[in-house]
Amino acid sequence: MIRKELLLQHSAWMSETDSPVVISSRVRLARNLEDFPFPHGLSQEGAAQVEKTVAQVLTDTEGENKELSYIPLTELNSIEQQVLIEKHLISPSLGGATGARGVALAPDHRYAVMVNEEDHLRVQVLLPGNQLLESHRLATELDDLLEAKLDFAYRESQGYLTACPTNVGTGLRASVMVHLPGLVITKQVQQVLGAVTRLGLAVRGLYGEGSQAFGHIFQVSNQITLGKSEEDILTHLDAVTRQIVEHELQARELLRQQTPIHLEDKVWRARGTLQNARLLSSEDAIHLLSHDRLGTDMGLLPKTKDCFATLIVDTRPGCLQYILDRELDPSQRDEERARLIRERIA
Repeated sequence: MIRKELLLQHSAWMSETDSPVVISSRVRLARNLEDFPFPHGLSQEGAAQVEKTVAQVLTDTEGENKELSYIPLTELNSIEQQVLIEKHLISPSLGGATGARGVALAPDHRYAVMVNEEDHLRVQVLLPGNQLLESHRLATELDDLLEAKLDFAYRESQGYLTACPTNVGTGLRASVMVHLPGLVITKQVQQVLGAVTRLGLAVRGLYGEGSQAFGHIFQVSNQITLGKSEEDILTHLDAVTRQIVEHELQARELLRQQTPIHLEDKVWRARGTLQNARLLSSEDAIHLLSHDRLGTDMGLLPKTKDCFATLIVDTRPGCLQYILDRELDPSQRDEERARLIRERIA
């Protein structure tokens, strides 16, 4: 697949789902090659050798939806790298690094394998809605294919060896992206997410560690893998996710019962602004789209042509410029963002 076509492709996780709260599910496996230092200790020559070895295996991988295209990040400009970050296909730290590194992508982006990030490989499966078990099944299938051709660093007593001690063991990081406007509006979100952290899970913003929860979107993930089985990690996260969903739906019902006219005003104001605004900043757009999504989920607004996740990603700075195929200054981006949303919301 041509690179431009591959990067413009709507990622699988951006599809509409039946879940009114869980936007996407992700499973990521950290793996390292036995005969090389971890990436932070690699020389430039060593990093290049790891990339060459891993890229060859990745592009030879075959199977259902596993035809991977490898992209060296050194060949991408800053906007193309930003597109990958905004679509959650690479981490901001990989995009901001230097040296030999890259990502292998499936045509629909459900598989994304980062090379020379914190670990030599980060095998990721990202699916729409609450599909933790399916994400894990697909990630494990790909991991098995890779392990048949690569010698991963593994110890019987410890499990898979990783650069960060919290990933040692299974090397598994599972997460869900959740949309919680009801809890935010009713001021319950800190209480609920505080309870989640006390249960041993991490809560982060839209783009992971250190990012803000724009658009009432949060990521919830496991923190520790050592001493825990993959089944334990997934079962625990799935159970907590179901509780978060229940709390969010209860908060929405509370809004409907106690302040129905304020709720309707909030979501209709959002829809009206999105349909008519001539300038929209990235932060304003995601905030309004969040309220618009709340309105459609609760049956207060008619559904739009494009789903919530697609609109959020396509109006981010990198994706917006890539779709339009030209660089824009911030004021131009605000104008084009408003225009794109008017067209999609109409």
